Amino acid sequence: MAKFLSRDINLMGFQISHSNKQKLKPFCDDPDSMLPDVEAYASWLLKHPSALNSFDCIMKEAKGKKVVVFLDYDGTLSPIVEDPDKAFMSTEMRAALREVAKQFPTSIISGRSRDKVKEFVQLNNVCYAGSHGLDIMQPPKSRDKKGNEGAFQPAKLFLPAIQEISMELEHKIRETQGSRIEDNMFCISVHYRQVPPQDQGNLKEKVKSVVENRPEFRLTEGKMVIEVRPSIEWNKGDALNYLLHTLGFSNANDVLSLYIGDDQTDEDAFKVIAGKREGFPIVVSSIPKETKAWYSLRDPSEVLAFLLRLAKWNKSQASFLQQDYI
Repeated sequence: MAKFLSRDINLMGFQISHSNKQKLKPFCDDPDSMLPDVEAYASWLLKHPSALNSFDCIMKEAKGKKVVVFLDYDGTLSPIVEDPDKAFMSTEMRAALREVAKQFPTSIISGRSRDKVKEFVQLNNVCYAGSHGLDIMQPPKSRDKKGNEGAFQPAKLFLPAIQEISMELEHKIRETQGSRIEDNMFCISVHYRQVPPQDQGNLKEKVKSVVENRPEFRLTEGKMVIEVRPSIEWNKGDALNYLLHTLGFSNANDVLSLYIGDDQTDEDAFKVIAGKREGFPIVVSSIPKETKAWYSLRDPSEVLAFLLRLAKWNKSQASFLQQDYI
């Protein structure tokens, strides 16, 4: 925890942790578009059992503890869609999330900009962390007496350079059919889901060329998206730790964290929870994949079912457990 507090004090003392001159892993098509291998998935489920089928086992560990909920957005609360501006969550999902957030401290940690994911979710009882945790809204418990939100932004000094890169990318890829840039404030996302397969390689090279001489930035990849991010030692796992610390749970022995996410960037949060052994990392995937998660859910519909069951479980425990969740 001392290492984390040191980061919190020295906000702008981050060191560059990745070189963009490292050879990137080969980009591949969206793995969720592949036809599922029933046998392989069944085998994978033995290692990462369904969180729905294992719900009672998971919640047995939660008795007498304060449950804290963390969620990704795209692919978790909403389905992956062709147009990222139309990744709307369902009315049922919003209602379930609202109910969960009434009962447990709940945060959404997304690669989207904080404002964008808040616009999608439309709930005020949820804490939002955008740009993979580089822009975190202060939880209600830590806001000032006037209720001002404020934000924790460890990469704030990078903003001018990020805006410059964004303009350069707009110029570089504007003629690539189907490509689109999403400005996520501290993260620039280049979506290529609608780019013809024969043009995707060229697009990736163009994006790479923009940052290859900028060691303070790095490229990461997700589902049919390339992202330009500051090369600082901060990820969703750090954001999770920061939120636990800010909520007053960092040194508590009676806390159980649930983190549900579907993307590679969520693995950093899975690693934190698995390392502490004070919660359950849950991956959302309909195909076998390498993951540090212990449990799994197939798709957002199963996430919805899990959240509904979580809220129902807490109500059933109300007469036995008197927890102060907020």
